[in-house]
Amino acid sequence: MIRTRLYRDGKCVDQNFDPALISDHLKAEDACIVWLDLDTPGPNDLALMAEEFGLNPLAVEDAATERQRPKLDHYDDHVFISLYDVGLDKASGALYAHELAVFASNRYLITVRKSPNYSIEPVLARWDDNAQLAKYGVGFLLWGLLDVVVDTHFDTVQQLDERIDALEDLLFDPRETGTAVQRGSYELRKSLVRIRRVVLPTREVLNSLMRRENELVDNALMPYYQDVYDHVLRAADWTDSLRDLVSSILETHLTIQGNRMNEIMKKVTSWAAIAAVPAVITGYYGMNVVTYPHSATNTGGYAALGLMAGLVMVLYVIFKRIDWL
Repeated sequence: MIRTRLYRDGKCVDQNFDPALISDHLKAEDACIVWLDLDTPGPNDLALMAEEFGLNPLAVEDAATERQRPKLDHYDDHVFISLYDVGLDKASGALYAHELAVFASNRYLITVRKSPNYSIEPVLARWDDNAQLAKYGVGFLLWGLLDVVVDTHFDTVQQLDERIDALEDLLFDPRETGTAVQRGSYELRKSLVRIRRVVLPTREVLNSLMRRENELVDNALMPYYQDVYDHVLRAADWTDSLRDLVSSILETHLTIQGNRMNEIMKKVTSWAAIAAVPAVITGYYGMNVVTYPHSATNTGGYAALGLMAGLVMVLYVIFKRIDWL
């Protein structure tokens, strides 16, 4: 699926036109801006695009290769940007990412969606909601794209924070056996590592675009780029804080488990000591080696039972007072 837009004099004058007309628009003397979007293109589509726009072969190769690191590469008359739109699956809690390849020049913006189920509609909505900024050309289109992408980073980190809060509630739940906390800590840590690999390089991409020598971004757009940069900084710092928090949760869980084990061992030891008293008495009298007072009468049996019951009660009271039972 191919989508197109044509901007002239700060207004969107045409969209979804035939891509074969792009070269005619770019050759026109008026300062028009063209946006081209490719959804999961094949090698032939990328080859035609490279020939049409005169793109660097290395950049086209990166666009065709998946799992690129978020980055910005400068070439003669254009730049190549690799980005990731991320999200969190509500059912499983797994992190997913949609990879984007972007070519930008003073006259055009090309977006290549490498994931078939990734929608570009939020980006179009951001452009339409800020149509008054379209007069700033490709810098405006690039800002709208980056703003949407960074928002997904921030929202995902916020969802991970909420899941960590839920995991903290399980720490002191007496019904929790520990499996859910351990599994949840592992999954959250893995998701935080993955999103950190996306957020930190994206910060460098924005930093490169905001440099004074960059001709793509007009000075009037700097406050908007600074706002996006602040969001990605907050997301990066938040991610680092959550990683430390997950480690603390796991350490606290292990400490709680150790304390619970100590409590269990104290109770087992207490009951074992209580049970040992009757065993010692009955074992001693059962040897039939010596006689004891009233051993041949019922009184002796009652005395042995009373001795066992008395010692058991004494041990029970002592263990209760020292909080072992």
